[in-house]
Amino acid sequence: MAESAAPVPVDPVAGLIDIPLPAAVSLWPQTWTARIAIALLIAGFIVGAWRLIRTWHANRYRRAALAELERIARSPMAGDQAATLALLVRHTALAAFPRAQVATLAGPAWLAFLDRSYGGDEFSRGAGHVLDVAPYAPAGAATQDPRALIDLVRRWIRGHHA
Repeated sequence: MAESAAPVPVDPVAGLIDIPLPAAVSLWPQTWTARIAIALLIAGFIVGAWRLIRTWHANRYRRAALAELERIARSPMAGDQAATLALLVRHTALAAFPRAQVATLAGPAWLAFLDRSYGGDEFSRGAGHVLDVAPYAPAGAATQDPRALIDLVRRWIRGHHA
């Protein structure tokens, strides 16, 4: 008797064929409306960023004026504070408005201009009335309430409109 040959094990995976993979999916949208919407979003972002940068550059005089105002508010010179604030308001107005509109104003016309640009009457009837004569007052002449004047100037710097 001949020895029988051992059965050869059959590999069950040997006959399988790899499944073909689908083509890679594009991340670019397939419809034109989606492409246009994405283009409009990108354009809107660019325009918004450009306007934000332009506004930030246009308001750098405000940031400089507010920094100067904080320096004036911390300084101990109470008598000269009103005169210094008057000069700060004048310089800020010259930076924000056309020179021909601001440079010639003095007295009640100057205070009326500040009221118009701010939207109130605190310069002609309130704490801001001292800005008219403060640069010409003798050194050391104190105002009645320097805190109210500083707060008014701060609000004007932040809120005036050209």
